[in-house]
Amino acid sequence: MALLTNVTILLVLACISHQLMLSSCQKSHGRRARGGQHKVGRQPKSVSSAQPIKGKMVTKDKSECTWAATGEDLFILGVTCKKGDRSFSCEYVARPAVCPQYTSNVKLYWKQMARALRKQKSLCQDSSALVRAGMCRRAARDAHFRLRNAQRKTDSPSTPPPAPRAVKSCQPDNKKLAEEYCNDSWSSFCTFFFTMVQDYDC
Repeated sequence: MALLTNVTILLVLACISHQLMLSSCQKSHGRRARGGQHKVGRQPKSVSSAQPIKGKMVTKDKSECTWAATGEDLFILGVTCKKGDRSFSCEYVARPAVCPQYTSNVKLYWKQMARALRKQKSLCQDSSALVRAGMCRRAARDAHFRLRNAQRKTDSPSTPPPAPRAVKSCQPDNKKLAEEYCNDSWSSFCTFFFTMVQDYDC
């Protein structure tokens, strides 16, 4: 009887140990699953640039300008300015993603780029100048916008219409003809007659 009791106790203890091990494994598996979901959720979001990024500014020389940037990897930044009767436009190109800080704060990047455009001394003129965002100042050259092409247009004042051409009178010639072919008493009539017959500009 004592042996049977000992065997029963051992079986009960073995069953309890087995249940504890199963419970521990299930908890560990649950933590791993939650950890995997957490890592997936923290993946960086892709930067979407389907909509153009736009802005307005006034340069140091008081030119009123608008700009718009479009692209995915390679961005094209178009600038159009006007001051009085003078207007000009140009395009800059860059690869902002080359700058590591760009993807972390895209909104701040374009704010700094607008400020850099406004501070340009030779906007749309200097092909060697680089337009840099402050957060990407030390990034590779491709991360900075450089001038690709420029168009300059100056509105010229309207030209006055040409003056009407002076019409030369035929009366002196007709008067000579009248003196040649008519008497003095008929000269006035003959002059009038020749003028009516020669109906064209001299």
